[in-house]
Amino acid sequence: MKKIVVLGGGESGIGAAVLAKTKNFDVFLSDKGKIKNEYKQILEKYKIDFEENQHTENKILNADEVIKSPGIPDKAPIAVKVKEQGINIISEIEFAGRYCNAKKICITGSNGKTTTTTLIHFLLKNAGINVGLAGNIGKSFAMQVATENYDYYVLELSSFQLDGMYEFKADIAVLLNITPDHLDRYDYRIENYARSKFRILQNMNDEDCFIFCADDEVTMTHIEKIVSKAKMLPFSQKTTVLQGANIEDNLLLTKIGNNIFSISVDDLSLKGMHNIYNSMAAAITGKVLDIKNDTIRQSLSTFQGVEHRLEFVMSVGGIKFINDSKATNVNSVWYALDSINGKIVWIAGGTDKGNDYSEILELVKQKVSAIVCLGVDNTKIISFFKDVVPVIVETRSAKDAVEKSYELAESGSAVLLSPACASFDLFENYEDRGKQFKQAVRNL
Repeated sequence: MKKIVVLGGGESGIGAAVLAKTKNFDVFLSDKGKIKNEYKQILEKYKIDFEENQHTENKILNADEVIKSPGIPDKAPIAVKVKEQGINIISEIEFAGRYCNAKKICITGSNGKTTTTTLIHFLLKNAGINVGLAGNIGKSFAMQVATENYDYYVLELSSFQLDGMYEFKADIAVLLNITPDHLDRYDYRIENYARSKFRILQNMNDEDCFIFCADDEVTMTHIEKIVSKAKMLPFSQKTTVLQGANIEDNLLLTKIGNNIFSISVDDLSLKGMHNIYNSMAAAITGKVLDIKNDTIRQSLSTFQGVEHRLEFVMSVGGIKFINDSKATNVNSVWYALDSINGKIVWIAGGTDKGNDYSEILELVKQKVSAIVCLGVDNTKIISFFKDVVPVIVETRSAKDAVEKSYELAESGSAVLLSPACASFDLFENYEDRGKQFKQAVRNL
């Protein structure tokens, strides 16, 4: 019996282990940290052998294949040892793809992935399609392949997931943008990171479609080097495209073959320049799938957005509190600052991923009246902005950050949690950070 070892006991790892078990592999799961009780119960239910708080090498290095969770870097000691043994390492998405005959719509990019993925899923559901939502969001792809039966999947894919994918094939691939992110995992080289993003095109054929942003500099620099058989469908707010989507007379215009769809930009439920791009990607997907114009229009005008992404929490004393905990890179913060009118108290900080704050310098100068740091090591933020923003304070909890921000903000201004950093120094994940922030606001 072929032995599968799963590294990591989070959502992705548990799903992979369950799928491997249902396909009659000998399965062992190992997590260097603690596994949540709810996940342990699933492992016990499926009679899967596991360990936590350690990696027992002799139990791992006898695997035929290893499925590595995306949160574990390739440079982690156990991953390096597995590679040295010549054992194949893949991602959960690659593994689940082997057992899935559904059509796959795959979305990647540095920013806007979750919004676009959930918007496309919403659109397909409205069209009456039997569709699952997975990848870097919600219930894992592997778990759904093991326990559910969908005709389509909409998958949000991070660069870490793409790195472990080889034979997997998307039917429709969407690349939203490429801006510096996670560079700590890519030797601080944007071209390494871009190469990961373009892995979404692997194995595509001439019946498949590649949807991409023609206004994104890094994408366009790399696209010439990529050989793909897929139909190229760009979207742009700056130029007219023959096939794809662009803006004309304040209309979002989509053309696929002789099929045309249009909607007024003012009617889009998601506001802001970056959200027009997200809506364009969804509109092109809808037309490729031949979904009726009325359904596309209704979906784009009623979609409600995503938790922890520019989420309005409430107003207290004339001060608006906005939860953008999902903004874990500088480019996301640029969009957040750009979308808010008036003065901002900005809550930032966490685990730095090689951030270059110069791209938001002008916006910070114009709009930010105070920075409240929420992280263990805030030296980089403080040293960069100390001569730009008059007030910078440090906090170690969501409660303190919210209370301090409330003191510093004036009526008519906004308090924005948009950290530009990962959350793992003080929180479990960005959702935990966002939830604690929202609770602290409600407690004011």
